Amino acid sequence: MKLDKMITVHTAEFVMKHSIGARWRRLTFKISHKIQQTRRLSRKTVALGFLLAGATLVAVVSMVFAHLADYALTLNAQLVARYPWFAWLAMPLGFMLIVWFTRRYAPYTVGSGIPQVLASLSLPYGPNKGRLISLPQTLLKIPLTFFGMLVGASIGREGPSVQVGAAVMSAWGKWCKKHDLAFRGLQENDLIAAGAAGGLAAAFNAPLAGVVFAIEELGRGVLLRWERQIFIGILAAGFVLVALEGNNPHFRGFTGVPLPDMTLWVLGCALVCGVAGGLFARFLFKGVGWLLPENGKKWAAKHPILLAGLLGLLLAALGTLYQGQLYGTGYLQASSALLGATDFQPGVALAKWVATVLSYWAGLPGGIFTPSLTIGAMIGQQIAAWGGSVDYSGVIVLVCMTAFLAAATQSPLTASVVVMEMTGSQNLLFWMLVGSIVASQVSRQFSPKPFYHAVGARFRQRIQEETRSDRPVAAEPNPSTKEQA
Repeated sequence: MKLDKMITVHTAEFVMKHSIGARWRRLTFKISHKIQQTRRLSRKTVALGFLLAGATLVAVVSMVFAHLADYALTLNAQLVARYPWFAWLAMPLGFMLIVWFTRRYAPYTVGSGIPQVLASLSLPYGPNKGRLISLPQTLLKIPLTFFGMLVGASIGREGPSVQVGAAVMSAWGKWCKKHDLAFRGLQENDLIAAGAAGGLAAAFNAPLAGVVFAIEELGRGVLLRWERQIFIGILAAGFVLVALEGNNPHFRGFTGVPLPDMTLWVLGCALVCGVAGGLFARFLFKGVGWLLPENGKKWAAKHPILLAGLLGLLLAALGTLYQGQLYGTGYLQASSALLGATDFQPGVALAKWVATVLSYWAGLPGGIFTPSLTIGAMIGQQIAAWGGSVDYSGVIVLVCMTAFLAAATQSPLTASVVVMEMTGSQNLLFWMLVGSIVASQVSRQFSPKPFYHAVGARFRQRIQEETRSDRPVAAEPNPSTKEQA
């Protein structure tokens, strides 16, 4: 009996110990599993935090850039009104100084900035991939564009904001990767795309337009991994600016409804703007040498700074003829046209077209987005006057703004969504899309390759030739690549 009791007691103790051990192991496993889950969530949260920090940097830089640009435009308008001779002195001298500084210290900031981003996306991974969006050089685009607007150049800040956004996000990503903080799963192209599209979203206060721009423009011809983080970064940059500046349309006060015979109006506007925008893109791409004789081309190639001064003088003369309406982005003119203004001088749309081409040919840092919207608005106002529909001119102006921008860039979706968010005209989005698509197709007859991508190919070739020239044995760069890009 005693032996049986002892066996029973030991058996019970054995079972109890093993039962407690099993429970303890299960508890330990659960705790360990929860800790691992918490660590994974913590890493994801930290990575998201660094992504949002980068988007915030892009938004803040874009906001500062926007305020500087607005101040430059306001100051230029005051100086031109107070001193009629200001443009004649400031434009030639200012153009020469800006071009000299750009060519010497920031050669990759010339022009819009979007082609540089497209070229960077298409370059192979390596030390030269980020050469066109180097942060120290790209940041110089902000003061250079500011001074260009101050002297009266017909340029915008939105394209430069794209290049600056790409440079900021790329530099932020490299720093985080270097210190093993975040972005280990993202490639450099992902960061460039997020920063570039985030810069556009912040520049226009249009988060949705940034996403569409990334898909339609940045993803054209380049294989991008559309990671969730990219879209989060783009939207975050736009939403941060909305939080800081308010959810206000870029062009305020517009209201409009579809017109009678809207289809005919849209097709007519799209045809006119398609031709004008296609020629606009072709002239920008070809450069001033396209119109000069052989001797003139050689002189222009040898004296780019003097050429900039001459172009500035031409622009000053044209601007004086049109009482200062051609200087800067033309935001006030576009805004007033949307609200039904009809007091534009005859031929002002063509004059603004020429002013923007001259500013670009001069080799200044500066974009064509807002000037294109202004040209489209002026064309729309003229079409409304010709058609006897002054009472409905705002809607026609809206369609022409969208159509001309789509024709100039051959990005109809981006143009439609950008203008929709800038004006709050969601009820007219369908008609803007129709006009943009038709205008873009018409534009291709004059400029077969999209403007930004054509210029981006030049920048890519330039970087490749400069890379080869750094080696011991290399051919001389093709002279054609030294044209204005």
